[in-house]
Amino acid sequence: MNSTTYEIAEIDSPIIAVALHDGHFIAPEVLPHIHLQEHERFREEDPYTAYIIDLPVSRVTVHTSRFQVDLNRPPDKAIYMVPEDAWGLKVWKDGFPEILGSALMEYYQEFYVRISELIETAIRKFGYFLILDIHSYNYRREGPGIASPDIYNPEINIGSANNHPKWQPIIHHFMQYLSACTINGRHPDVRENIVFKGGGFSQWVNHNFGEEGCVISVEFKKTFMDEWTGRVFINHLQDIRGALSGSIPILKHQLNALRNNRL
Repeated sequence: MNSTTYEIAEIDSPIIAVALHDGHFIAPEVLPHIHLQEHERFREEDPYTAYIIDLPVSRVTVHTSRFQVDLNRPPDKAIYMVPEDAWGLKVWKDGFPEILGSALMEYYQEFYVRISELIETAIRKFGYFLILDIHSYNYRREGPGIASPDIYNPEINIGSANNHPKWQPIIHHFMQYLSACTINGRHPDVRENIVFKGGGFSQWVNHNFGEEGCVISVEFKKTFMDEWTGRVFINHLQDIRGALSGSIPILKHQLNALRNNRL
């Protein structure tokens, strides 16, 4: 599988922003086997998250669609074999073609090797790291005019369940900061572990590097776009990126403070 279907931009920063589900690309050898129409795939991907992570930190942008291989799931769940793996959607025309399995999983494993190297570099340089794992989620699954209740669907969901408790003060400050930002003309509803608690990527990072850093999985409700047509509301999207950009000095300060207190 073409290894250029993800991109790592490394700078001198302990913070890494990741857009695992931004991608829409399906490899030519895989596409003929895909049953889903392009617009169906697009609805369940996280478009514009690559734009959101255009921040002054190291960045990881995945261009491959999650319907080819999902890098936010454990290896045994990374390929959606049955509709139950993919919100009831039939992904493959005639079932998953096993001939593709080895190449897809080689791509999966290669990605995690590169992420290991990126994290290890940050630890060597700074003694710690923090990953902003950026996603978006649908709230109009039942139809374009039917919104899921706000009480169960915050504007920003922070997934932190996989982290070591010692990182909770940083997550608390991050949530306080986001709650005070103005996004789309108002202060957003920011809550923790309501819709999502953190996926396979977060689990893997915390299992292997949880003493040296943490993953803040940030799920933005797709109010910044029309999730059925794909049309983006650019001013809203710019507010989101601006808010995240403003969080970087705060996160660095909190990381330094924890490090100076020997974590």
